[in-house]
Amino acid sequence: MSFFQAMIIAFLQGATELFPVSSLGHAVILPALLHWSFDQHAPAFLPFLVMLHLGTSVALLIFFWKDWMALAKGALGAEGRSLQMQSLHILSLLVVATIPAVVIGLLFEHMLRSLFGSASAAAIFLFLNGFMLLLAERLRGVSGQGDVRTVADMTYKDAVVIGLFQCIAFFPGFSRSGATICAGLLRGLRHDTAARFSFLMAEPVIIAATVREAFKLRSEPFDPAQMHLALIAAVVSGLTALASTAFLMRYFRDHDRWALSPFAYYCMAAGAAATVIFHFSS
Repeated sequence: MSFFQAMIIAFLQGATELFPVSSLGHAVILPALLHWSFDQHAPAFLPFLVMLHLGTSVALLIFFWKDWMALAKGALGAEGRSLQMQSLHILSLLVVATIPAVVIGLLFEHMLRSLFGSASAAAIFLFLNGFMLLLAERLRGVSGQGDVRTVADMTYKDAVVIGLFQCIAFFPGFSRSGATICAGLLRGLRHDTAARFSFLMAEPVIIAATVREAFKLRSEPFDPAQMHLALIAAVVSGLTALASTAFLMRYFRDHDRWALSPFAYYCMAAGAAATVIFHFSS
């Protein structure tokens, strides 16, 4: 993997991890379209993958630092009984929403990735991801605009539905953030509230993925040159993720009527184009 390829992948990870366009789908499709020859499943790629996830998780932690600190202080009772109950409620919502992905991931992730991990399958799922985003916007439009609720006002049923939708992202091409935001919209939330909960959910998910991949590094030889490249990629990924998060939170707040539609059209166009290219090049 060249320095240029590494930087492109790092930029894609930082942007598409949070944009509702599937980071995994882009990571599978783009190298195949460009005929890059490196193997993303090779053990030598693991340090790079770990550092990309680490960069993204640090970026999310920085952006939502005040939220996490408020939750921690509230849960410990430093802000009074009322805020303690509210903080514990939010933390329990995040736990409940994460459980389905943990269970499904442990049982079926390897099977799903092996069956549907090809670039052509990812292109089809990317198209379907766009259709899902568009459908969620249309269904929400039929039922009316979302309620003005904060994350603290969400129910456990909201969390379960969002958590189940998160599992769709095990299919490469479907976006984790896209699926969870769609679920929030269908539960009557506004885009910005659904996005905030989705991004808070992303922190433990990305950290868990980082730890899991890092655990596999125990038996791998240490390559200083590759680690140096991975560190640079982590910084690029983190800075891109930080900028993406700041943009998206403002964007979802200011465009509540149709916020997912541009991403839907992009995914459908990109997925369809990639499917045609793979079909005629095979």
